[in-house]
Amino acid sequence: MARHFLTLGELQADEAHAIVQRAIKLKHEHDLSYRPLVGRTLAMIFAKSSTRTRVSFEVGMAKLGGHALMLTTAQTQLGREEAVADTAKVLSRMCDAIMIRNDSQADQEELARHSRVPVINGLSERHHPCQLLADMQTWFEHAGDPAGKTAAWIGDGNNVCTSWIEAARLFGFKLRISTPAPYRPTTGDLALGGDAASLVESPAAAATGADVIVTDCWTSMGREAEQAQRIRALTPFQVNAALMQRAQPKALFMHCLPAHRGEETTADVIDGPQSVVWDEAENRLWAQMALLEFLLL
Repeated sequence: MARHFLTLGELQADEAHAIVQRAIKLKHEHDLSYRPLVGRTLAMIFAKSSTRTRVSFEVGMAKLGGHALMLTTAQTQLGREEAVADTAKVLSRMCDAIMIRNDSQADQEELARHSRVPVINGLSERHHPCQLLADMQTWFEHAGDPAGKTAAWIGDGNNVCTSWIEAARLFGFKLRISTPAPYRPTTGDLALGGDAASLVESPAAAATGADVIVTDCWTSMGREAEQAQRIRALTPFQVNAALMQRAQPKALFMHCLPAHRGEETTADVIDGPQSVVWDEAENRLWAQMALLEFLLL
């Protein structure tokens, strides 16, 4: 039976650690002659636009000797309302894995139920697990093992926040979440972290003594109609220099990108010396190569 990757929580802690450590090794020791996926094809289904997800998976497959096939819903029969199950049955007879980036976790689960090959969540409205593999790789590289440390999520309690909640349990760190009440993670999503994740009322309280401060854009794709009200509600949750000063002196700043300087963070933070966002972005490549190995070899 195919092993899927729809949420970070589907991994055991030892598996999550192994993928991250493999990603670090691939990054620093990758040999161009290492091509274990020759003849293998990844179908990439995009219902939402992408920079990092598309490029990292496509380049990753190429580096491993395989091929990635770009599919948009508008250019496939999914755009004409072909059943997700039918698409899964067809693609999994032709391809060795499927990556999907859309706004429906339920459709991803349906795709996985009917697929013979691994299905990877490249982003949904509820989870972004590939991002967290890269984030954990970045944390390990810059500050060592996250176990026993503290991260602060500040801003919108979105899909990336949910995956950070799962990461806290798997990697053994504490996650403090500070976000306006209307944009908090659901009770069910918060429970995914067990006792590792908690809600904190103020950004200052969340940031105080933290080893990592992480945020994301306030208006995710598909929520543009809410932009004005989101900016009003989330402005007090901006990550700026004053907030960073409450964290540990060597605290890292993370953001999955794309960023909106002057909204969720200020330019002096994201472009400053504590920011590791460009390593995060690059690590999407190495973490996903390690994930592809894990699922396909």
